[in-house]
Amino acid sequence: MSADAIPADADRDALKRAAAEAAVELVEDGMVVGLGTGSTAAFAVEALARRQAKGLRFVGIPTSQRTAAQAKAAGIPLTSFAEHRRIDLTIDGADEVERGTLNLIKGLGGALLREKIVAAASRRLAIIVDGAKLVDRLGTRAPVPVEVVAFGLEATQAALEALGASARLRLSPAHDPLVPFVTDSGNRILDCSFGPIADPARLEERIGRIVGVVESGLFISRAGPVFVADAAGVHRLESLGASAAIGQGAMRAQT
Repeated sequence: MSADAIPADADRDALKRAAAEAAVELVEDGMVVGLGTGSTAAFAVEALARRQAKGLRFVGIPTSQRTAAQAKAAGIPLTSFAEHRRIDLTIDGADEVERGTLNLIKGLGGALLREKIVAAASRRLAIIVDGAKLVDRLGTRAPVPVEVVAFGLEATQAALEALGASARLRLSPAHDPLVPFVTDSGNRILDCSFGPIADPARLEERIGRIVGVVESGLFISRAGPVFVADAAGVHRLESLGASAAIGQGAMRAQT
């Protein structure tokens, strides 16, 4: 899907919902399921609640306080790493998905650290996106969120800029626009624009070596499958770039 063909918000929500519905079909009885964060992942939580109402039994590990609240309100039973060290399947969204490699940028929702901890503990990470999130190279549209500790933030920011980033402190969407955004773990986020990234794995490594960095929103070689919804329907992408249509018919985006 080209940038000039991105559908309106209501239509994008319909696409996200369709991708979420396809992904939750992977959940089986008895699974431990990682619950992602963000607008797309919220549709997956809704779909899981509907499947649970029909008899599916599973427990969830949320990646944020926001997701935990949504899941509790929907009656989804939650657990933690104290009870389960491994997760069978995590369902989450992404801000960019690189074609072919399925490398990701995540973290615009502010939960990248917990999302990566959950992803690392998961046997599979299913990603759900609309077609506008597919890019030929990461960094084409989205910055790389980097979670950092508050102490020495300015020095950490300078080190990130030395890697070629244009780094901006994320501010809270609350009433006072001058208040920094604070993650669930009490850290700050620097949104780092690198432009199209030629070697995401190397960049992830270089960012991780900076003292003061907690984690970056580059998710390398972690995703599979990726469910992409666009005007032609819902497609399942694997790491080699193959896709298979899911379901019957095509889902048309309204203009």
